[in-house]
Amino acid sequence: MCGGRGTRLRPEVTGEKPLVEVGGRPLIAHVLAALGESRIETIYAAVSPSTPETATWLEPTDVQVIETAGEGYIADLSAALDVVGRPVLTVTADLPLLTGEHIDRAIEAADGDSLAVCVPLKTAERVVESVETTLEYDGTTVVPTGLNVVGDGQTNHVVWSAERLALNLNRPADRRRANRWLSDLL
Repeated sequence: MCGGRGTRLRPEVTGEKPLVEVGGRPLIAHVLAALGESRIETIYAAVSPSTPETATWLEPTDVQVIETAGEGYIADLSAALDVVGRPVLTVTADLPLLTGEHIDRAIEAADGDSLAVCVPLKTAERVVESVETTLEYDGTTVVPTGLNVVGDGQTNHVVWSAERLALNLNRPADRRRANRWLSDLL
């Protein structure tokens, strides 16, 4: 999913969010690398009128681009699902620390059903500038990560204390933290 406008990064960061550089590479390149390390065989990218440069950036890759209307995450996801079908792993383009292991683990945990991967609120608060979306799951406040499996069955949740998944890049401070984290990994 790479059709968002990235307005929370402004005015410090301009340009399309999937192409924002982190650790010397566009955000989307980090996500594609993680997908390449996983058992995923076919990659689709849902772009919108807000991300034409992202669509152009993807042209020389093996990624199949799906044009959506840019009417919001849910509407764009629904349009993408009409093309791709189910089950499908979905991931937002703003997870620069995502790994192939996270992806494979989510697929295994879904076991054919739908799955939302979450982190505990306390984990997210240690990692990102601001937490906007929370939900209650099994007596704990959790934060959706942007890594999901959309299947035909019921939606299950898993909660992993994974700081790397908690770093969903939405604000300039998140970008600075991701850059520091990635430089520490080198």
